[in-house]
Amino acid sequence: MTDVFISAEGIKRCFPTSSGEFWALKGVDVYIPRGKLTILKGRSGSGKTTLLNIISALDKPTEGDVRYDDRSIVSMSEKGCAQLRRKDIGFVFQSVALIPMMTAQENVEFSLRLARAKCNWSERALECLKMVGLGPRAQHLPQELSGGEQQRVAIARALAHKPKVIFADEPTGALDTLTGLQVVKIFKELTDKEGVTIVMTTHDTGLMEIGDAVYELEDGELVNGSK
Repeated sequence: MTDVFISAEGIKRCFPTSSGEFWALKGVDVYIPRGKLTILKGRSGSGKTTLLNIISALDKPTEGDVRYDDRSIVSMSEKGCAQLRRKDIGFVFQSVALIPMMTAQENVEFSLRLARAKCNWSERALECLKMVGLGPRAQHLPQELSGGEQQRVAIARALAHKPKVIFADEPTGALDTLTGLQVVKIFKELTDKEGVTIVMTTHDTGLMEIGDAVYELEDGELVNGSK
């Protein structure tokens, strides 16, 4: 049986609007396997980002429960969720948000400073850049890097404090197909070699085959999924 790291069951999320209630999620069950790459697939508006925000402790469901190693995070305080995110979770977004006046290595090192990581920040930053194939580019500024290279710096930054899970929201959305495929292959290598659990959203059907588990959402409901 697959070792489930994160389980989300009966997840519903309602947002108030001027015209009434909008149910972004309508009762979704997902099971994230430990040390694997899980893909949440769906068109814009399908609910995949809302689901990602809930299972990454950025938001809480209207109904349902999310458990990390059988520990509920829905009942956690905001302070508890913030501590969980800082210690155990890494984030990668479509917008890489690198600091332009810092080199690739300094950008990763800065994230370690913020996390107050107990390690040699400079050495760990370079180690993570080497993991994503950017060792030779460590001293380059973001504007000297391609879009794909910038996204790899963002992945190194998310990985640096040794999180248990990385959540990536449309990390390939601003990249061409080939570069996006290279980024997802890096995710797969990190799960295989580093044992990191990774969950990413995408609307790119060409990336589906790489995921160890794939869940497809449509109008807030699960239409296809695998444990």
